[in-house]
Amino acid sequence: MRPASRELSPQDEVIPGVQWGRPEWVPSAAYWAVMVKFSDKDDNYVCTDATLKEQVGFCLLGGFGITAEMNHAIFDRLHGEGIFADRFLPEAQKIEKLLLEPVSVEGKLRRYRFPHQRSARLARAMRLVEENPPATDEPKRFRDDLMRIPGIGPKTASWITRNWLGSDDVAILDIHIIRAGLLIGLFDRGQTVPRDYSAMEERFLSFARALNVRPSLLDAVMWREMRKLHRGPV
Repeated sequence: MRPASRELSPQDEVIPGVQWGRPEWVPSAAYWAVMVKFSDKDDNYVCTDATLKEQVGFCLLGGFGITAEMNHAIFDRLHGEGIFADRFLPEAQKIEKLLLEPVSVEGKLRRYRFPHQRSARLARAMRLVEENPPATDEPKRFRDDLMRIPGIGPKTASWITRNWLGSDDVAILDIHIIRAGLLIGLFDRGQTVPRDYSAMEERFLSFARALNVRPSLLDAVMWREMRKLHRGPV
């Protein structure tokens, strides 16, 4: 592996299977290196001032099939109703009622896609976090503890871990990151999540190290730029 800080030719590999390319080649390794270099420091989306229940709630409400705009709008509604308050254990029926009501997203009333499924998961998650919070001394152990909560897989658990702990030991492999990785040879087309999450995560972390950038920032920049290129569910 050759460090990205050295002068590289487009054909040089930054890690095995991933060529450096050129900054104008979207989305080459060189392109991502430049995008991270000129990104705003707030692009990493790490938010350590929220409570753990808020972080778990936000990430459980988002994910596949839910746009970022809907994620924020529906979270704000539930937050305003005290669903994530300390020492409060909301019933699934109350959450479902709030999820069933249309919410304003970018000036238009829209319906949340999974009100029954997510209300049940959210109610149980709030109870488990309140009664038996995960250990915070080690990021990957924290993630493993989160994955014991029904409905939280490796991607959602990694999302919470990055946001809550500000951790660079995990990667959030959502559809946008996977698309970008497939385009540059970072991931193999035979790999899938969650089955191959660990192997794909290690490749992503190695790629970030090769570019000399924080994985949390690279993840956020890739998510933002790929979302612009492919407007669809997050």
